[in-house]
Amino acid sequence: MKSDLHKVLHPLAGRPMLLHLLDNVAALNPARSVIVVGAGRDQVEAAVAPLGVAVAHQAEQLGTGHAVRQAEQTLRDFVGDVLILYGDVPFVTAATMRRMIDRLHGEDAPAAVVLGFRPAEPGAYGRVIADADGRIDRMVEYKDASLEERAVTLCNSGLMAARSDDLFALLARVGNDNAAEEYYLPDIVMLAADDGRTSAVIETDSDEVAGINSRGELAAVELVWQQRRRQQAMTDGVSLVAPETVWFSHDTALGRDVTIEPNVVFGPGVTIADRVTIHAFSHLDGANIGEGASVGPYARLRPGTVMEAGSRVGNFVEMKKAVLGRGAKANHLSYLGDAEIGEGANIGAGTITCNYDGYFKYYTKIGAGAFIGSNSALVAPVTIGDGAIVGAGSTVTADVPADALALVRPLQTAKPGWAKRFREMMRAKKEAR
Repeated sequence: MKSDLHKVLHPLAGRPMLLHLLDNVAALNPARSVIVVGAGRDQVEAAVAPLGVAVAHQAEQLGTGHAVRQAEQTLRDFVGDVLILYGDVPFVTAATMRRMIDRLHGEDAPAAVVLGFRPAEPGAYGRVIADADGRIDRMVEYKDASLEERAVTLCNSGLMAARSDDLFALLARVGNDNAAEEYYLPDIVMLAADDGRTSAVIETDSDEVAGINSRGELAAVELVWQQRRRQQAMTDGVSLVAPETVWFSHDTALGRDVTIEPNVVFGPGVTIADRVTIHAFSHLDGANIGEGASVGPYARLRPGTVMEAGSRVGNFVEMKKAVLGRGAKANHLSYLGDAEIGEGANIGAGTITCNYDGYFKYYTKIGAGAFIGSNSALVAPVTIGDGAIVGAGSTVTADVPADALALVRPLQTAKPGWAKRFREMMRAKKEAR
């Protein structure tokens, strides 16, 4: 990845790829989860610490079999089924994992279950040689494969399932007499075969087991995920005017009869209720949008934003940690931060809640039905009462009582003829040069 960030922590749909995988694993209610990591251990441990996941360290990278053995000590008292997954293969579904476990408990009691796939370009993937019933004859790494074996299209994803007592006993016998001098995990299949036990392969779609080893592959997997999410949104009753231009996050929640115009981006933590319209070129992150609300175009909603039912923000409005009450509106060119705007209030163009003094944040409260004139600066902490009116161009530094008018600007004066005399004077100066 050519990055200071650990590969498995690079985000997909706004979430580290490793956490996507762990979320799918959690659907199986595992007795425990162990992550094996080499370099960048501190980053991974910090990312998974809230999840109660154990971390095992692989000081030397000596192959996939060697990697799995690093979890043996953590699982020393565990008796049960072990799923072996890869942090850079994030979108394996819980259903596929369950199929692997179910096959492990089939009538023929295979020693191991391998997840296979058939990519369009098999390339350098290891091959799985199996019969029509999925019983594996042998598995071979591409480097060690013959031309005939390389012609096989069934490839090894690297994902496996085995019983704990079988797995570690077989791994203890794996050697490194191969082209790469590594301890290959698939060798346990052949070792089991030497003991007279069969192993089995089940297949899945190649997109599900797409590995990510570069930023280009990361972008490709992101695109596949987004395409599926867009289709799901439309299936669920959302209108996407230009689907290919809308980007969702992993947890975007959308109601029915929502309309999303082109070039809208959803960051994490966004919930959209029914009958909401998101106009073009809007960016939402950590926002909760109520029923029938309207957003944008060109709106920026940051974490902590709440728009209640029927409220509206328009062109070039930014909100952060602010609540816009039922039916309230801020139609143009405003910043609302650390604020509460009451039901039916109107925020004029160019209004700013001045919430930060360089050291601390302060709160602004605007009452129900209040009217804030254009180009007003509300210097927090400040409260504008219900039904109050703030005249355009005001800088408000003190509370405004309910139903009062606040004017904070100098009296307008006019000097007759001044502009004409000024122009004549300046022209004369210019001609004198």
